[in-house]
Amino acid sequence: MLSNILDRISFWSLFLTVVLLPLFFLPFVKIPVETSKGLLLVVGLVISIIFWSAARFSDGKIILPKSHLLIAGLGIVFVFLISAIFSSASKMSFFGIMFDVGTSWFMFSAILLMVVSSVVLRDKKNARVVLLGILLSSGVVFLFQLARIFIPELLSLGILGGKTDNLVGSWNSFGLLAGLFGILSLFLVEFFNVSKIAKWILGASVIFSIILALIVNFALVWELFGIFALIIFVYKISFSAGKRHDDRKAPFPVFSFSIVMISLLFFMSGQFIGGYIPSKLGLSDLEVSPSFSSTMQVTQKALMTNPVIGIGPNRFEEVWAMYKPAAINNTAFWNTSFSSGSGMLPTFAATTGILGILSWLIFLVLLVVTGVKTVFASIKKGENSEMAVFLIASIYLFITSFFYATGAVLLLLAFAFTGMFIGISSSQKEKGEMEFSFLDDPRKSFFSILFLIILMMVSAAVSFKYIQRFVSVSYFSQAVGAQEVAVAESAISKAILLHANDLYFRTYAQVYLAKLNVLVSKGSALSEAEKAELQSNFDQAVNGAILATQYNPTNHLNFQMLGSVYRNVATLGLEDAYTKAIEAYTKASELNPLNPGFKLAIASTYYANKNIKEARSIALEALALKPDYIDALITLSQIEKNDGNTALAISYAEKALAVDPSSKEIAQYVTSLKNNTTAVAPETSSIEVPKEDLEKTKNN
Repeated sequence: MLSNILDRISFWSLFLTVVLLPLFFLPFVKIPVETSKGLLLVVGLVISIIFWSAARFSDGKIILPKSHLLIAGLGIVFVFLISAIFSSASKMSFFGIMFDVGTSWFMFSAILLMVVSSVVLRDKKNARVVLLGILLSSGVVFLFQLARIFIPELLSLGILGGKTDNLVGSWNSFGLLAGLFGILSLFLVEFFNVSKIAKWILGASVIFSIILALIVNFALVWELFGIFALIIFVYKISFSAGKRHDDRKAPFPVFSFSIVMISLLFFMSGQFIGGYIPSKLGLSDLEVSPSFSSTMQVTQKALMTNPVIGIGPNRFEEVWAMYKPAAINNTAFWNTSFSSGSGMLPTFAATTGILGILSWLIFLVLLVVTGVKTVFASIKKGENSEMAVFLIASIYLFITSFFYATGAVLLLLAFAFTGMFIGISSSQKEKGEMEFSFLDDPRKSFFSILFLIILMMVSAAVSFKYIQRFVSVSYFSQAVGAQEVAVAESAISKAILLHANDLYFRTYAQVYLAKLNVLVSKGSALSEAEKAELQSNFDQAVNGAILATQYNPTNHLNFQMLGSVYRNVATLGLEDAYTKAIEAYTKASELNPLNPGFKLAIASTYYANKNIKEARSIALEALALKPDYIDALITLSQIEKNDGNTALAISYAEKALAVDPSSKEIAQYVTSLKNNTTAVAPETSSIEVPKEDLEKTKNN
């Protein structure tokens, strides 16, 4: 039957999409791993939807699960959509740079994956095939990563860097996937009727996941591993007791209990035992993120300003810049821009307001309540159901998303597993599904076929649009990695044509600023042609920076870039260049009020324009925000020296030296001040162009 063939194609497309999520990437193309996975998701979902729709043409029947969870998931999409529409940077909230986790587009894709999984993977056999595929693909990822620890350069494949770079996302996300791998294997050992050889393989997989958790040494992995192993242990005892109908005692699940105790041991030991293997393997991964308390603090302030629908999806970086705790300036991360909070779900709370929080609460509560009912029903019947394994997997992944910024892979798997749980549970309930036949009624047939055709056309159009934006990433990577300015200029122009966004515009401005600086370095010895080129480069740099501010007028990095452009050409005597640079830096400072770097950039610009009074005043404001700010101390020392206040200049310089006693440059500067010789101050970084952009492309 034709519908069966089309349904199988739809299934295998979705199967490959879900199963290859941990594994898929494009080698040697300089496209970030998570961006590659976005391509897999979009293409796989579109193919699955198109062939599922075509199958419905053939059999004239649509079967959908009845589930409040699906409605709750659609509620999340609706809230993200409304929040993005009313966002002051709606383009950033809708799509972002490229498949940014937290955008309205990403959330729509994730919920769509859940819905399609609930429809296409509702059959137990299909679900088992997907589960086996996930275990196999994850195993391949783990074996590949173990090999990379010993030969990282050989297995870099043109995209991976150090030993901890992997195909899942961050190093901690890799550890969390290893924990899921162990939990799923343990569940299969305890509950599924498999051969003895398979049980030995699954048992070895559990041990293997423990070794991987030791290598990663992330405390959250041990916590969740132990808790879920304990749940499986208790469930095993309850299930065995409910299944027996005589007085014999159920066998004690020794394996599950052993895993619980091992997890407890490594969690309690901390670095004493857990840090041994990573140190021996030379693994170090410094991953910095806001604490839960800091995330809640900025969330509270953000909700006070935009309580109902929030500032807009995918804008946590701006929330952090505006409301970050003042104590952050006392750390090494005072100038770090965080695109997410302590976890994915708290990040969404900070950006989508009270409605976003409520939508997630409803969804998660329904998942737990529905899951508990299902588990207790299976215990009562003495039947083991595939539903339980997908329920445990989805809850595990959503918990990790609350406590950690997991990235795209784990969050997408959470929704896929939830969809499979919904599909299987609905198919086993009486009246758990809605069946809609339309070929027997001309009116129903017309509107149903029209709907399916529109669904197919929209799916195809979305995939084409996404692929166009996906290609822009390749050109952007070429621009960032180019050794020649001409190559970078050509590549970034192509990237902007395919997908205009503020990151690309800032890079465009940087390219022309680099060309501008080459001409500026020649001084007055410029030909007429070079002067014309200088003016053209300046115009292009300013235009790029202005377009960035127009694309997202609440991102401080855009105004920092604009200020840098004007500051760099101010020495050429361009009219109002200093004034415009100060205006741009001031706007950046308003958007990131506790960042002393912007205050100091304003002070340095005033100082370069011979306005000593304003320069001193703003530099002192920068120092008040961060008393150990070396650049501010050096700038104040220069200001006082040139104003004839040598003693005060020495005082500031000595304070800078006290902050960094190992700096030879500062020591020489202090000595020259005391000896009243020519004092060459150490270089400061207060007016440099943004450096976060390259790192951001690695994380998207």
